[in-house]
Amino acid sequence: MTNLPLVHIAILDDHRLFRQGITFMLHRLPYQVSVAEAASFAELLPQLVHQLPDLLLLDLQLPDVDGIEVAQRLLAEYPELKIIVLSMHTDDMLIAQMLKLGVRSYLPKDIDKDLLTKAITEVIENGYHFTDAISKAMIRGVQAPGQPRPQLPGSAIVLTPREAEVLGLICEGKSTNEIAQQLFISNRTVEGHRQNLLEKTGTPNAVGLALYAVKHGLLPSRQPY
Repeated sequence: MTNLPLVHIAILDDHRLFRQGITFMLHRLPYQVSVAEAASFAELLPQLVHQLPDLLLLDLQLPDVDGIEVAQRLLAEYPELKIIVLSMHTDDMLIAQMLKLGVRSYLPKDIDKDLLTKAITEVIENGYHFTDAISKAMIRGVQAPGQPRPQLPGSAIVLTPREAEVLGLICEGKSTNEIAQQLFISNRTVEGHRQNLLEKTGTPNAVGLALYAVKHGLLPSRQPY
């Protein structure tokens, strides 16, 4: 057991029973787990000074401050902090907003414990956990008609029109073959565009591409039907 990696995890949620249930589950992860619990942001802050966690499980409804503000403040001061949001609110725009802030996953609070275990493990080991529900919500939220495209000054790359089309379809979860059929190009051409996108964005895979696209406003807005 002593050879297992040590992982520090913090839980910020004002429901003690929920925190206790999550803490019990965390000790069944394949790590040595140190768990810090807090019912409010004010209670969490001194704990961060003592030990910055590797991962924070964050509820957005808190008694002393808005959870979105918590994520903003923490990620501004500790950009390396990995945050998983656990919330009953599953609005597309909210999910997209939290991902743009830099949270590593956004999950419903009634998630199955096995799926939560998988999400936590993936965030610890890979840096993120990306589900189909997150992907679809992110695309709908960012591309909602009438919503301005977010821009980060000086940070966005320049894409060709075809690269932009391919990127949008990748973010929708389309396979290489599906993209090729939709754009009437070969699979090889799709893979060439995909590789160019990975190199331009400095991302390792499709998940990284999607997150980059959301953060930098690279997804075209959809028109209402």
